[in-house]
Amino acid sequence: MAVAAALEVGLKMLSSIAPGSRVEVRNEEWLVKRVDTSADGGFVLSCEGVSDLVQGRSALFLTKLEDNIAILDPARTELVADESNSFDAAMLFLESTLRRCLPNDDKLRLGHLAVMNLVPYQLDPAIQGLRQPRTRLLIADAVGLGKTLEAAILTTELIQRGRGKRILVVTQKAMLTQFQKEWWCRFSIPLVRLDSQGIARVRNRIPANHNPFNYFDRTIISVDTLKSNLEYRNYLENAWWDIIVIDECHNVAARAGEEGLARRARLARQLSTRSDTLILLSATPHDGSARSFASLMTLLDPTSISDPDDYTRDDYSGKGLVIRRFKKDIKDQVADDFQERSVLRLRQQASASEERAYEALLNIRFTQSGRYQAGKNQELQRVGLQKGLFSSPAAARKSTENRIKLLASKEQTSDAEREEIRGLEDFQACLDALLAEPDAASFSKYQRLLGQLRDPAFGWSAGNTADRLVIFSERIETLNWLLEHLRQDLGLHSNQIAVLHGAMSDTEQQDLVERFGRSDDTIRILLCSDVASEGLNLHYFCHRLVHFDLPWSLMVFQQRNGRVDRYGQKHQPQIIYLFTEAASEKIRGDLRILEILEKKDEQAVKNLGDPSIFLGVHSAEKESEKVSDIMAAGKSAEEFETILDKTAQAKEDDEGEFLLRLFAAEPETEDAGRSAGERSMQQIEAPPSLFESDFAYAKAALEQLSQGQKHRFWSHSGGQVISLTPPPDLEERLKQLPREAQVHDGQYHLSADKDAVARAIEEARQAKSEEESWPALQYLWPQHPIMEWLGDRVLTHFGRHRAPLIQSPNIAPDEQAFVLMSLIPNRKGQPLLVDWQAATRRGAGVFALEPFAEFIRRAGLRAGALPNRGPGGTGPVITSLQQALSGAIRLMDQHMADLCRSFSADLSARLANTLAELKAMQERQIHQLELDLEKQLETVRASRRSRRSREINKVFDDYRGWVEDTLTAEPKPWIQVMLAVCHPDQIVRAGASS
Repeated sequence: MAVAAALEVGLKMLSSIAPGSRVEVRNEEWLVKRVDTSADGGFVLSCEGVSDLVQGRSALFLTKLEDNIAILDPARTELVADESNSFDAAMLFLESTLRRCLPNDDKLRLGHLAVMNLVPYQLDPAIQGLRQPRTRLLIADAVGLGKTLEAAILTTELIQRGRGKRILVVTQKAMLTQFQKEWWCRFSIPLVRLDSQGIARVRNRIPANHNPFNYFDRTIISVDTLKSNLEYRNYLENAWWDIIVIDECHNVAARAGEEGLARRARLARQLSTRSDTLILLSATPHDGSARSFASLMTLLDPTSISDPDDYTRDDYSGKGLVIRRFKKDIKDQVADDFQERSVLRLRQQASASEERAYEALLNIRFTQSGRYQAGKNQELQRVGLQKGLFSSPAAARKSTENRIKLLASKEQTSDAEREEIRGLEDFQACLDALLAEPDAASFSKYQRLLGQLRDPAFGWSAGNTADRLVIFSERIETLNWLLEHLRQDLGLHSNQIAVLHGAMSDTEQQDLVERFGRSDDTIRILLCSDVASEGLNLHYFCHRLVHFDLPWSLMVFQQRNGRVDRYGQKHQPQIIYLFTEAASEKIRGDLRILEILEKKDEQAVKNLGDPSIFLGVHSAEKESEKVSDIMAAGKSAEEFETILDKTAQAKEDDEGEFLLRLFAAEPETEDAGRSAGERSMQQIEAPPSLFESDFAYAKAALEQLSQGQKHRFWSHSGGQVISLTPPPDLEERLKQLPREAQVHDGQYHLSADKDAVARAIEEARQAKSEEESWPALQYLWPQHPIMEWLGDRVLTHFGRHRAPLIQSPNIAPDEQAFVLMSLIPNRKGQPLLVDWQAATRRGAGVFALEPFAEFIRRAGLRAGALPNRGPGGTGPVITSLQQALSGAIRLMDQHMADLCRSFSADLSARLANTLAELKAMQERQIHQLELDLEKQLETVRASRRSRRSREINKVFDDYRGWVEDTLTAEPKPWIQVMLAVCHPDQIVRAGASS
C-alpha cells in the first residue's frame, strides 16, 4: 500500500486521534491506548506496538514533537484472508475491539460482575456517577453498607471507558491493606501500598528523586503519611490522576469554627485539583454546619458555592454530587445479606467501693485559675473526670494523677488548689483501693461481663475460633487493664487477646486486623479503642461486640456497631452494653443519660437511619461535648430525652442534612411501577460478545499466541482455570502490580468461576503470613491485567493496517460485507460516540448499513461457529472487496457525520447551558467577595480583592476549559475496518474461474 498517501490523509485527521486508533509514528504502527492533553497544548499518546519491530512494546508520543503522526486511512486497509481454524483469529480481533470501545453512557457493563454478592442498591453510585459530565461524587451511605465496593464498581466502569488508568486512594492507615485487598481480589484493581514499609520498598525500586506517583499508575496511601511527609506532599503537586478516592473524607473536611484550613483540609483541596474524577466516602460526611459541608462540596465542584455560610435550594439544587442511604432504605433488598441485630443490656449494682469513689468524685472542689467557683466550669471538670471513671478505675486513676501533677507543678499553689489536690488524693485513694483488689471483685461492670462470658447459656468459648469478641473502650488505660485481667480471669494465653489503638504504627494495626480475620489465628478477643470504629471489617469470625464503656456520642455508637453489624455478616450480630446501677442520685442520673443515648441509637437504626439527628451536631467530638454540657447543667435523663426528641423533630432545620439533600440527585419519577432495586438492575447492559464466556475468549487467545512456540507458556488442567507463566513483555507489564499480588513461583492461576475465587479469597484471608494472605487464584475477567494484555496482543495478529476476510455460509451467495467501527472523540481524546455497523451489498450494488448486532446474528458470527475451508481462491475476492472498500467507508463516514450533527447539537446546547451556569456562578462568587470585603480597610480590601479574584477566575477558567474540552466533539469521526465477509461460494467460483 502507498504509505505516503496514507500519511497525507492521516495528517488531516490528527485531531481525531482517540483510544483504539491505529497510528503510524516513526514508520511503525501503534495502537493508541490513551490520549491525554499535554502542557505544550498538544496530546500525549499512550501506545502499544503493532508492527513487527515494536510489537509488545509500550511508548508515549508527544504530538507537538513528532513530525509525522498519521491516523491510517481506513479506505486503504489491506484485507487478508484469515487462515485460522473457525476464523478464531478474526473473532478474537473483533472481540478485543468490542471490549475496549465502550460508549460513555450510564449503562453498567462490567462492575456488577465482580467477586461479590451483588445487591442492587450498590449499583446506584456508579449509575449516578456515570450520568455526570465530570464524575465527582460523595458516597455517604450508612456504616456497613459497602461503600468500598460501591466505589470499586464505579471505578471499574470508568476504567472500562478509558477514564481510569491512573488511580490514587487516600484512606486511614489501619485501612490500607483491607482496602487494597478488596479492590484487587474482587475487582482486579491493583493499588501499590505506600505505607511505611511500602515507601521503603518503592524507594528501592525507583531511581532517586523520581516521583513514585508517576512511576506507579495506581497507589494507595494513608492521609497521615501525606500530612506528615513533606516529600510526598510535594510529589502530589507534580502528578495527575484519572481518579482520586478519599475514604472517610469527614476527616479532611473543614470544621465549623476553625480559623483558616487545617492541614488535612488543605491536603484535600490540593488533591481535588489533581484528577478529573473524585470519589469521597463517608458515613458521617458533615458536622452539621454549612461551612463544613461546603468544604466537601467545594472539593467536588469548586464552582458551586459562593458563600459557604448561606445556601438556597434554588441556587444549587440538582447537583447530583451526593448519594446517601441507610439500612432502612434498602432493607427490602438485603434480607439475606443483613441479619437483624440483637441487643443485650447487662446491668449490675455498683459496689460499695465504687459508691465511695463516686462520693469522693462529687466532693472534689475543682478550680479554675487558682480559684474555686461553683457553676458550669466546675461541673464540666467533674464530668470530664467522671467520664474516665465510667470507663474504668484505671482510666480515672490516670486522669487524676495528671491533674494532681499539673496543680503540684505550679510555682505558687492557692488554698483552693491545695483543697482540690486533697479532694483528688481522696478520690485517688478510692481508685487505688479498687485497683488493688487482685480479683477486681468490686469492679461491678467488669464482674458482670466476666459472669456473662463464663455463663454456658451465653455460649461463648475461647476455644471456638469462629466466635470471637470485640470489646470497645475509648480509654487506652481501660484496654490495658482489660488485657491483663481478662487474660488472667479467662485463662487466656498472651496470644489469644490483643489491643488495637491509634498509637500503633500503620503496619502494626494492619497486621492485627489481618490476624483477627484468620480462622487459624490464636486471637480470640480484640480490645479496641475507637480508632477501630471507622471502616474496619471485624465481622469475619466475630458477631459479638461489647461496649465496655458507653460512648458519649451517637456517631460512635454507629461506627462501633458497624464493625460487626455490616454487609456480609453471616450470623446475627449481638451488641452488648454494660450498665452500672449507682445509688448516688447524681451519678445515677448521668449514667441514665448514657442509657438514653443507647436507646436513641436503637431507635434510629430501626426507624430513622441516622442517629446523629438527635444531637444535631454531626461530630463525635461535639456530640460528646454536648452530652457533657447536659450533665454539667444537671439535666435529668427525662429532660435529656425530651431535648433529643425535639432536635430530631426539627431535623429539617439541620444545615448539613439539608445540604446533603440539596446536592443529591433528583429522585427518579419514571418507572414508578418498579422498585428501586429493579430500576438499578435495569441499568445493566451487557456489551455484545462473540464468545460464550471470558474463559473461552482467554483460552482462544492463548491458543493463538502460543502457536509456533517451542514451549507452551500456559496450561488448562480443567474447570475454568488457566495457569500461565508470563512471557517477557507481560512480565514487564505485571511489575505495575503491588508486590503482594505478584506470584512468587512465576506462575499465575486465573479462574472465571466467581465462587471458586471467593473461596480462594476466604482461604487466603486466613493464611498466617502476609504473602499467603493474597489468594493464589485470581479472577479471570476483562479487568485483570493479564486479560488486558491478551486483548492488546490479539489486536496485532494481522499486522500493520490490515483487517481479516472470513467466509459465512449464512449470508446471500453474492453478498459482501464490511464490519466497521467508528467513534467520535472529544477534545480530550475520550470517545463520546461509538457506533458499529455492517456495510453490505449484493453483487455490484450499492452499500447499505445494517446494525452490527443484527448482522452478526444473521451471518452467524460466533466463536467456533463458522468452518474455515482455507484461503484458496480468496485472491480475486479480496481484490473485489479492496476496490469496493472506499464506497463502504464513504457511507459510514456520511452516517457518522449525520449522527455527529445531531449529537453535537445536543452537546452544544448542553455546553451552552453549562457555560451560562458557570458565568452566573462566577458572578455570584465575585459579588459575594465584594460583600465580604465591605468592612475591610481599603488597603487590605484591594490586596484581598486582587488575590481572591485571581483565585476565583482561575477556578472558573480551569473548569470552563475542562467543560469545553469534554463536551466538544471533534468534527471528524474515526473509522476502523474490522472485518470483511463473503459467502464461501464466491471463493469457489473465483477458484474455478482461475
